[in-house]
Amino acid sequence: MIKTAITEMFGVEYPIICGAMMWLCKPELCAAISNAGGLGNLTAGGYQTEEEFRDAIRDTRKLTDRPFIVNIAIIPSVRLTTEHHRMYVKVCAEERVAGVEISGAPLDKGLGMEAVEMLKKAGVKMFQKVGSLRHAIHVERIGYDGIYALGIEGGGHPLSDDVSTMVLTPKIADVVKIPVVAVGGIADGRSLAAALTLGASGVMMASRFIATKEADVHDNIKNELVKRQEFDTAIFGQSYGLQGRALKGETLDRIRDLEAKGCALQDILPFMAGDRIKKAWKEGLVDYATLMVGQSIGLINDIPSCRELIETMGREAEETLTKTTSQIM
Repeated sequence: MIKTAITEMFGVEYPIICGAMMWLCKPELCAAISNAGGLGNLTAGGYQTEEEFRDAIRDTRKLTDRPFIVNIAIIPSVRLTTEHHRMYVKVCAEERVAGVEISGAPLDKGLGMEAVEMLKKAGVKMFQKVGSLRHAIHVERIGYDGIYALGIEGGGHPLSDDVSTMVLTPKIADVVKIPVVAVGGIADGRSLAAALTLGASGVMMASRFIATKEADVHDNIKNELVKRQEFDTAIFGQSYGLQGRALKGETLDRIRDLEAKGCALQDILPFMAGDRIKKAWKEGLVDYATLMVGQSIGLINDIPSCRELIETMGREAEETLTKTTSQIM
């Protein structure tokens, strides 16, 4: 069994973490991943009220007695406000979840240092998703417990520095003293082994967990991810300071066309709206919304259970590391 700073920090069997996915990281998927020995993710942005969010945390705990994290994305939204973000932090502290994954603005800039202190006092581990060394240094300085190093390969909102996971991971791991988790392009045991050799203490992946039996996603979408290749995603939103990577399709083509014409952000936000994406996942409408997936879809060839996926990754990683060592010797 692979032991790292991440497995020790959270008490999990595998250094494999689920990344945030709006509408998909719900109690059932979160618990399935944690029960399989990884670290599940409950994405706060899927809940509008404090009662709904607190119930989701408690529902997850009814399904697993293992640790899990919560994602809080402090980015522009058509639904969520700063008050929502403050509420998510407060509830995470009160419920004493194992950890939080902050994406977008770091807590001190988005909500103030009081948010950092609230989580630290509650014993909640804080990780920031970053795309550059300078941001990693900043969050370490203000008291974070770890870094998610997100390369340009990743789905969602990779930083506009456009640095690959292969370069970003060792760049950050060489400088900071807190654990680094590699994000972007991760989908199998070889990816995990590679990340560990680059200095990471674990991996985070999201796209790969969409194509699992427990993910609440229409089979059309799961089968589409198996069919698509690494070149079937594209970057958009650079001119708005809200860079994203999503699956190529009619809606993404329209957004990129509007952006090329110089349209304002408010003109494209309706195509990225959460309710639109929720409908696409549920009804299997591949071209209806921006499905935020990364280049790792090129490595997705099946639809296993979360347990099958995680255990296979762990075994493959050990075999890969052993084989690599023997080849060098």
